[in-house]
Order: sequence, then structure tokens, then C-alpha cells
Amino acid sequence: MKRNIYKIIGAVILFAVIQSSCKKDFEKTNTDPNTSPTVQPKQLLAPALVNTLATNMLRSRTFNNELMQVTVNQSDSEGQVFRYDIKNTWGDYTWNNWYLQLTNFKSIYTIASDPLTVDKGYQGISLICQAWIYSMLTDTYGDVPYSQSNQGRNENFTPAFDKQKDIYQGIFKQLEDANTVLSTAVNVPGASDPIFQGNVGLWRKFGNSLYLRLLMRISGKTEVAADCIAKIKDIVDNNASTYPIMASNTESAVLKWTGSGYLTSPFIAGVRAQDWTAPSLCSFFIDNLTKWADPRLYQLSWSIATNNGGYVGVPSGYAPGNAPVKKSYFISTSTTATVKTLMTEPLMGNIMNYAELQFLLAEAAAKGWISTPAKTYYDSGVINAITFWLPNYMVPVADYEKTADIEWDDSLPLDQKMEMIHVQKYYTIFWTDFEQWFEYRRTGHPILPKGAGLLNGGVMPARITYPVYVQSANPTNYKTAVASQGADLINTQVWWQKP
Repeated sequence: MKRNIYKIIGAVILFAVIQSSCKKDFEKTNTDPNTSPTVQPKQLLAPALVNTLATNMLRSRTFNNELMQVTVNQSDSEGQVFRYDIKNTWGDYTWNNWYLQLTNFKSIYTIASDPLTVDKGYQGISLICQAWIYSMLTDTYGDVPYSQSNQGRNENFTPAFDKQKDIYQGIFKQLEDANTVLSTAVNVPGASDPIFQGNVGLWRKFGNSLYLRLLMRISGKTEVAADCIAKIKDIVDNNASTYPIMASNTESAVLKWTGSGYLTSPFIAGVRAQDWTAPSLCSFFIDNLTKWADPRLYQLSWSIATNNGGYVGVPSGYAPGNAPVKKSYFISTSTTATVKTLMTEPLMGNIMNYAELQFLLAEAAAKGWISTPAKTYYDSGVINAITFWLPNYMVPVADYEKTADIEWDDSLPLDQKMEMIHVQKYYTIFWTDFEQWFEYRRTGHPILPKGAGLLNGGVMPARITYPVYVQSANPTNYKTAVASQGADLINTQVWWQKP
């Protein structure tokens, strides 16, 4: 009996020694001496950018392009976006993916703010990317989680929804802070940054250009209009050296899909060839380009196939049962070297380009907010929108505009000037997340034809509804948001749309 007790005691002592030894050496034994145990910003930035752009491009194809008369998915079935028949599940994909990538961008900022290894470059880049994603979220849904979002690690799984006005103020502060931080930052490793290859000066210019986009977005809201106009003038006229902005197409914020490794276009894996070619091109999209004899159609061809009649589109919102013959559509592959396919086009990863900025400034100038004549910015926008796609295009802008009959006329009423600017801008922000839809909701331009088959009373949807699961996962804050903003419906206007 005693012998057995001694054996048990000995076994227990031996086990305790082994356990103590394992615990003492565990961290050393299980740490790779050649790698860091903590993820670094340089490891997070590229995947976060790629995944955000993939989300934007894929959803722009099926949602924005259908709403904004780029394409028409010819079908009389329910749930056709081109008819303004928006299902309540449309909000899930962008909501989930944008918030997922915000976690990564916030982690970049947290790590880059470690007092022992402060990296101002990654801090500024993170702030700009957060502002960009939050702007898309709030412009799509309205009131959304902002100040308490992405705090799951802190066990906050039911974040409050912030009012859009407060979100915009937060975004503007992030962009101000980014401009300040990046003014004294050093470049980050180029391999970590597929947008500007580590150049923090170009990130700073993008951040301030994004600032102008968002200031313009809410400039029509009476309660903040004066402040927005003053800030636009401050950035452009009064303190331009403090707020550098994009100065050429080469400074555009574009993630270029090289086709190598992780920089392979999401269209390759995310869209089947037959799904890509299925929608018809819309007559609004094609007709303007044809009327202008636009080189983006005839020289680049924008991957457009023609069938029995040249470049001819389908009218959006046609009456059910009266489907026109499909004649033009985006091709998926090309055997001709001079004809590109948008499925592999490097420039499809557009976040914000220089031509868009020029049209923003043309609008501000046309409204008398800044000093440079609107014509200067308008002409620059027109030619740079073309050379963004065709850098070797050599026709002078005056000649192109005269042939296309789109010359600037300063004597026109403001609304006609807005139409001139925004019909050109429509092609500049082609396939750029939901920017065409956002700008149409803000301005009512360009004027889109209304087909007899439109639903929703022929009214352009003002937002996407919240994901259905949010109602059960975060019911209290969901109900508070709805009570504040209005019913969770596609026609409930967001804050900046309301008078």
C-alpha cells in the first residue's frame, strides 16, 4: 500500500516538474526567431486595400451600374435593380465587407501608434482609408456604427449607430489629422502599398482630394453649407500649400491590377464569363459616347462587343414584356491586342482620379466658391478623363469639345452648367464603387431617362436598407437608428439629402 502511495507521489512530482519546464520554455520554443510574433502594418495594408476594392468593383457591377444606366440586366423577373426593385438583402455584402476591412485599417493605426515604434506614414494612410470606407457606408445606409464600430475585441458586439452629421464631422477630423501627420511622415515600404508604392506625399494629396469630394457631398445641407464652402475655399485658394491635392492623372488613387499574384482582378475569380457578358449596355451610356465620337468608345472600345447595328444600347426601365434586342455588351475576353477587356483592365481599381477632382472644382467654381474660372477646371476634367484611359491621346481639348459640342458656356444657367459637368463626371467615375449613384442623389445630374417599367414610383432609391440580421443582432440600436433617421426603407433620405 505504502509502495503504491510513493509511486503516485513520485508521478505527481515528475508531472509537476515537466509542466514547470514546459511553461518556462514554451514561449521561447514556439517563437520563430526569424519572424515577428506581432502582425505589422506592412502586412495588413495591401490585403485590406485589395479586399475593399474587390467589394467595390463587384457590387458596382451589379448594383450601381444597373441603377445608373450603365448596364441593363434584361429580365422581367422580380428584384431587377434597373427597375428600382431592390431586395432587402442587397445591403449585406457591402456592410459585412466594409466593416471587416475597417478592422484591418484600425489595426494598422493601433500598431503604428505604439510609442516605441510610431510610424506616421501608416497612421496617416490608415486614417484616410478609414474615412473613405466610412463615407461609403454612411452614404449607402445613412446612420451607421462609427464611434463604437469594430470593437468586438473589447466585447462590444452591439455598437450604437451614429447620426450621419456626426459621422461626417468625424471623417473630416480624420482627414485633417491625416494631412497633419503625413506632412512630417517618411515613406512606408513600397511593397506594402499597391496604390502609391509607399509615397506618403501622394497619400496626403489623395486624402485632401477625398476631403473635397466629401465637403461637396454635404455642401447642399443648409445647416453646414457655409462651413463646407469656407473649407473648400480654404483648401483650394487660401491655404493650398497646407492642403496639397492631386495635380495630374499620375497622382490618381488607383490600385492597378497587374495580373500578378494578389493583384489579379477580382473579376477573374468573382464573375463568370457568361455573367459578365449577360447584361446589355444601356442606351444612355452608349448614346453620349457615340454622339461625342468619344475616343474611349472608338479607340479603347471599353471592351464593348457589337451585334447587328454597331454601338446600340437598351433603354433602362423598359416596360415588362417589351425587351429590346441586345446589341452591345461588355466582352469577357479579347484576342485583339488593341482591344482591352475590363475583366483584366489594370485601371478598374479606381478609388478617386484626378479628373473627378477637376469636375468637383469646376462645380465649386461655377457656384462662385473658388476663384479660378469654372472653364479651366471643366476643360481639364474633360481631357484628363480621356487620357486617364488613353494616355497617348493627343487631340487638343478645345478640338474635342467643339466636335462633341460640349464646349463650356459661362452664360448658361447654373443648372445647365451642372448638367454639363455631371454628364462628363458620370464617365469619369465609371465603375468607382457607388459614386455615380451618390452624386446623382446629391445633384439630380446627369438627367437619366425614366422608362415605363420602373417600379418604386419611378423614384431613384435614396439608400440601401440595413442587413436583416442587424435587426436581431443589434435590435436596440437598430430601433434607435430607425426612430432617428426614418423607416428602414429605400426611399428614406439620408441626412444630407433632406432639405
